[in-house]
Amino acid sequence: MANNLRSLLPWVLCSVFMIDAAIGVRKDSSSSHGTRDSASLGLVQAPTSSDKGTCKSRVEIYGYECEEHHVTTKDGYILSIQRIPNGRSATTQRARKTPVLLQHGVFMDGITWLMSSPDESLGYILADKGYDVWISNSRGTKYSLQHTRLSPRDPAYWEWSWDELVAFDLPATFEYVYRHTGHQKLHYVGHSQGTLMALASFSEHHLLHMTYYWLGTYEFDPLGDAAHRLISEICSRPDVNCNDMVTSFTGKNCCLNTSYVPIFLEHEPQSTATKNLIHLAQMIRRGTITKYDYGNYDENMKHYGQVVPPAYNMSSIPSDLPLFLSYGGRDYLSVVADVKHLLQGLKLHDKTKLTVKYRPHYAHADFVMAVNAYRLVYRPLIAFFKRH
Repeated sequence: MANNLRSLLPWVLCSVFMIDAAIGVRKDSSSSHGTRDSASLGLVQAPTSSDKGTCKSRVEIYGYECEEHHVTTKDGYILSIQRIPNGRSATTQRARKTPVLLQHGVFMDGITWLMSSPDESLGYILADKGYDVWISNSRGTKYSLQHTRLSPRDPAYWEWSWDELVAFDLPATFEYVYRHTGHQKLHYVGHSQGTLMALASFSEHHLLHMTYYWLGTYEFDPLGDAAHRLISEICSRPDVNCNDMVTSFTGKNCCLNTSYVPIFLEHEPQSTATKNLIHLAQMIRRGTITKYDYGNYDENMKHYGQVVPPAYNMSSIPSDLPLFLSYGGRDYLSVVADVKHLLQGLKLHDKTKLTVKYRPHYAHADFVMAVNAYRLVYRPLIAFFKRH
């Protein structure tokens, strides 16, 4: 495997980087861990014995083949990955397909890419276009709760922020996909925190120099049983538009289909670590992109060898790495000023390798749930794939 991967890895970063809010086969290994006690910050939404899993609940129902995979990170987290190897017509031989890895954002899981119909959600669209689709699920989400030593009941299980997603989850997932797809060129699509993970990784050249091919803290659960019942009850009222609830933190999405709200409530939001939210909040308050600040001289020195957490320098991203960046004018979580700041850091990037698409009417959720996302985002994205 070549060490220099830049010419092989087109990256697609949708709803670009969240500086403002932070932005084998067919084994169903449901977590054996139960929920945490009521004194914790939330309730883990662990799979139950009747849970169908992502493949059965969102993919196979539309006639697609789907596989359940699992990969273990170097720090012991067992991540769930879904694979859609063929479209509904299944006319392309699997060995000739280019793999695409889809990475969700904070409070979400892989169902992000399967929320709408097969004609509107990127996971299905790519499969039907002849790509080998892989969908990741970050640690702490419903189907990625397992660990080799820890239980989600243990505070130590939640001792992570997006630094660890960059250092452990992303490399483990890429290595797994690379090995299982015959060492082919790989495309990556990130939304929200998934974009931040990619940019941070490239800024440190983590994945470029590996030998494989790629592209107090507790759990915070925004959707425990009580919260789920409350939100479902509120949304069932005829005088309440749940799109407005989404708008309050994503910005005014232009083009969501309200019929998908029940599907969203069934699967999202997902748990994350409180430390992760603290890290994201540090970015908001300080307007910087750095590693987690322990707020303590000794702890920062222990982890980083310096008093101030080191920054992720976006200008260090290799200038010949193919990048597709798409952002919206109404996005509260990725505001235009912050995207322009990112683009300033990429001003020396090879112009033939960088594609930027601005959608003035789009907010955060539109990039993954809008009824017109195929025309405005996914079609240009697929054209980018073909060029690189």
